[in-house]
Amino acid sequence: MDGFWSKVIPIIIIFFLGYLLKKIKLFASGTADTLLKIVFYVTLPALTFLSGSTAELSLKFFYLPIIAIAVVLIIFSVSFPISKKFNLPKATQGTFLVGTLIMNTGFTLPFVLAAYGNQGLAIYTIFDFGNTLMIFTFAYYFAIKFGKNEHRKIPIKKFLLLPPIWGLIFGIIFNLLKFEFHPTALNLLDIVGKPTIFLIILSLGIYFSPKITNLGKMLTVFSIRIGLGMILGILAVNLLNIEGIMRTLIVIFCGAPVGYNTLVFASLEEMDKEFAASLVSISLLLGIIYVPLLIYFL
Repeated sequence: MDGFWSKVIPIIIIFFLGYLLKKIKLFASGTADTLLKIVFYVTLPALTFLSGSTAELSLKFFYLPIIAIAVVLIIFSVSFPISKKFNLPKATQGTFLVGTLIMNTGFTLPFVLAAYGNQGLAIYTIFDFGNTLMIFTFAYYFAIKFGKNEHRKIPIKKFLLLPPIWGLIFGIIFNLLKFEFHPTALNLLDIVGKPTIFLIILSLGIYFSPKITNLGKMLTVFSIRIGLGMILGILAVNLLNIEGIMRTLIVIFCGAPVGYNTLVFASLEEMDKEFAASLVSISLLLGIIYVPLLIYFL
């Protein structure tokens, strides 16, 4: 358990560091916007490329990314009509919708590594192919649609040139071709990609406000993202008769907190950033409690 908390506590410290830097007026929301642009266009593509190029691709576990994709689509079928019923401003509705669609599997990774080591990492990587694909295609489509784009027309060029998804695509291609990278190239990608989580969590702290707004909407997002997600994960493992570590991890991933990229997309597309920061922050605080309990009891 010591190894578990040694991975989780730094995440909490970085979050409150960002909040402190804002309170002493060293950083402001504009700083967080800049940091998140660096994440989206520089560090995250390097990370997705490494993930795609180094993962063990096996047809044995082909159903893992399919489960991730199916969960996102089912959740969308529930969250979209609910978001319309709330009669939210366009920017807030977009944040509401995107918040339900993005599984924060990255947040669960320190817990998974602490509990299951490399075996857990392998399962995580394969499952996250489907999740990452949906984040940077399906979820980002709605971020653009409900963001600053006044006429709700999707700029196809911008959509097709998303750096993180191309990082993943090229990583998978190089993986399938068995291309061997020079150690210098791998080290470069590793150095560029590593700050991703730090920059996102620091930005989260900068955006965060203890004042909770849209409480009813926030609880609805959590109910859909975490509650419904977990139920769908349980249904999937029962239907497919999946047992052991795989069963536990699928349920945890499907019921993961609101994803970091909810805030990244809200910043990039000028959706409701304060609502996004509250969604991600509060759900992470909840995740610190319920994810360890799920690992223990499942």
